[in-house]
Amino acid sequence: MGQSSKKIAVTGMGSICGLGNNLGDIWQGLIDGKSGISNVDKIDLSEMPTKFGGIVKDFQISEKILSPKDVKRYDDFLLFILNASAEAYTDCGIVDSDYQKDKIGCILGVGMGGFPMIEKTHEIYMAKGQRRVSPFFIPGVIPNMSSGLVSIYLGLHGINYSISSACASSAHAISAACYEIQSGRHDVMVTGGGEGAISYLAYAGFSSMKALSRRNENPEMASRPFDKDRDGFVIGEGAGVLVLEELERAKARGAKIYATIEGHGASSDAYHITAPHPEGIGAIISMEKCIKDAGISPEQIGYINAHGTSTPLGDIAETTAIKKVFGDCAKNINISSSKSMTGHLLGGAGGLETIICIKAMMEGIIPPTINLDNQDPACDLNYTPNVHVKRDIPYALNNSFGFGGTNSTLILKNPNL
Repeated sequence: MGQSSKKIAVTGMGSICGLGNNLGDIWQGLIDGKSGISNVDKIDLSEMPTKFGGIVKDFQISEKILSPKDVKRYDDFLLFILNASAEAYTDCGIVDSDYQKDKIGCILGVGMGGFPMIEKTHEIYMAKGQRRVSPFFIPGVIPNMSSGLVSIYLGLHGINYSISSACASSAHAISAACYEIQSGRHDVMVTGGGEGAISYLAYAGFSSMKALSRRNENPEMASRPFDKDRDGFVIGEGAGVLVLEELERAKARGAKIYATIEGHGASSDAYHITAPHPEGIGAIISMEKCIKDAGISPEQIGYINAHGTSTPLGDIAETTAIKKVFGDCAKNINISSSKSMTGHLLGGAGGLETIICIKAMMEGIIPPTINLDNQDPACDLNYTPNVHVKRDIPYALNNSFGFGGTNSTLILKNPNL
């Protein structure tokens, strides 16, 4: 990234979402065009306009990671992040002799924190009073406990903090982690992020904004980015966590090199608290900065994992921005929105979708945008509708945009091309 001579390698990956509880299952679901969206059964949404989401299914965190007693003390987002972090760290193959633990840090992104546990604890407080509120309540819901718990579990003594920037949180966390390695302060970083926002308040708030799809009769068809009949996004939950290392040191220890992170761009729309700039100005700035930071030309990008949330305004604004940045070559790029299958992981989206970009490069397969049956004329690019496509991908780009007009873009390089 940037002018630093240090290249950043991705050597470990772990994930969990509505498509599966590990990366292998998730990737298979993506290339099969499978929907991970279903009716929500963990809370009663019968009074809500939207009754479905991209929920994690059949999940129980291993006792090797967290004891059954401790599981009850933490909100879902923390369990998802811990699970994905354990998968990623095992995958990277680092042993104690490889690096000093005070040179391994953790920066994770969480957009909303522990809404479900906040609601449950409020009910206890109202019914039974202050004395029945758990002393573990505060550490069980605060966003920065994600990096704290991961650092405790892995025994890491390096930097430890979390970033909250709405739906760009984990993308910003990845870029911050890269800078820690480039500066020489750290040799290894655990990064990415997660979310567990299946809660009454989240559904009530987003529903009041008319931001959620209400396609209750066909939940699996509700997330339909770039489709003319889209009616809002779908809340998803889960996590995506990566292990980053300085490339040459990773090679020296014989690590698997999945990808290198070549560029990062960030910007602000400076326009509206929730709506994107209609001309995609912030997204344009973010992508242009990222391409410049990577030191490549736009036509070298083979795949874009779009922010693509399935909202009427957002999909058009992102399309407009891509066309402005990439010009004539925009139509030659395969674009897709994995949110069509996973739902929107909010603060965890950037972590999961960066991993999806890497898997796409590794396998030479573009995952599709499912439910794209009637493409919006205003979204007139190649969104890889419904069926995966095989393609060599030298570079992939991932967009993550959030409320408050915050934008983050990452570019990854295929080490085999």
